[in-house]
Amino acid sequence: MDWLGPEEWRAVELSLRVSLLATFASLPLGIFVAYALARWQFPGKQLLNGIVHLPLILPPVVTGYLLLLTLGTKGPVGSILQEFGIVFAFRWTGAALAAGTMAFPLMVRAIRLSIEAVDPRLEDASATLGASPPWVFVTVTLPLILPGIVAGSILAFAKAMGEFGATITFVSNIPGQTRTIPSAIYAFLQVPGKEDAALRLVLVSVIIAMAALLASELVAQRIAKWISHA
Repeated sequence: MDWLGPEEWRAVELSLRVSLLATFASLPLGIFVAYALARWQFPGKQLLNGIVHLPLILPPVVTGYLLLLTLGTKGPVGSILQEFGIVFAFRWTGAALAAGTMAFPLMVRAIRLSIEAVDPRLEDASATLGASPPWVFVTVTLPLILPGIVAGSILAFAKAMGEFGATITFVSNIPGQTRTIPSAIYAFLQVPGKEDAALRLVLVSVIIAMAALLASELVAQRIAKWISHA
């Protein structure tokens, strides 16, 4: 990709870093929340379900603004974190947080559907043999839901790669620091003569998205074959 300029390369590199961090950092919590919503009964379950899916309904700018109010340096949580040297607003880590927040509902939904497809009797049979709940999850549930975890992770990665509204509201559009591919495309389209640079980044986005989808299909097929032969 020698046809990409230095500024475009920085946007691509930052987008990949942000999307990977957003995906892998949210995956453990995503699995836990998906399992809780699929298997447990507890007060406030519907409220939790609503909160998890709220970013899908709210305008992304609203989500970004709520993050800024909460985790900004003057926010109730952000001001406390700042005392420990942790700052998210206007940092690339904040871009990952905003992207992860927007992608989290898609991840949880895919994993939850996968968990609900597992026959509870398989888990109950393992439990009757003396296995503890964590061991049942690791040895029975987890292998069966691996395709759903892969699908959820890929969906989250793709959503994080394309996130714009929440990111630009929370961390702005700072070249080399918070300017991801969508932000760079927006910035280039505001400058006469930069349309070609925007188009190149659009093509890069399509290539990365297609590669991710193909990879997810291959991994899911391999996992399914492994499970069927296990």
